[in-house]
Amino acid sequence: MVRQQLASRGISDSRVLAAMASVPREFFVSYEMQHLAYADQPIRIARDQTISQPYMVALMTQQARVGRNCNVLEVGSGSGYHTAVIAKLVRHVWSVERFEDLSLEAECRLHELGVSNATFLVGDGARGHHAGSPYEAIVVAAAAPQIPKQLIDQLTIGGRLVIPVGGRATQVLQVIERTTRGYRETTAGSCRFVPLVSPYAFPA
Repeated sequence: MVRQQLASRGISDSRVLAAMASVPREFFVSYEMQHLAYADQPIRIARDQTISQPYMVALMTQQARVGRNCNVLEVGSGSGYHTAVIAKLVRHVWSVERFEDLSLEAECRLHELGVSNATFLVGDGARGHHAGSPYEAIVVAAAAPQIPKQLIDQLTIGGRLVIPVGGRATQVLQVIERTTRGYRETTAGSCRFVPLVSPYAFPA
């Protein structure tokens, strides 16, 4: 997976590649789906959610440009796979999930893997988690029609928000960097994510 799907497609951050290699992806999918754990595709999990394609997990993590001393907010815990990858790279990650059962299951998986620098929260991810802010990076694993202002406001200067923006069917991966003069926006390609359900994103 790391060699054929990630390194060959432009994922060059050695820390991201090492983290992707060290997290057992099969641990985060159902037994029936384990044969697809390392396939180049997203995988359906409970609550009509998905565990993202390995390349997309690596791309978003690389675009976030996280360091060892970073505090990171993840929106959309899902199975906890991306949380585990990020946790390998940073000081602490707060992960917000709207489904309590998914959040509890993700927390249990990371506990079993010995990951101790992740905190799982249940709530509206578009609101972020103000108590843990400011964050050096915010990674959103769900699509919004526009960038929630609450998330931008929780970035530190130099921090980066990585979020899919667009309609319910397809989106563009947007990267927003907060600077002393405002915000700098770039794009990192097209993508497809489940919707971010919130009064500040897509209605239920």
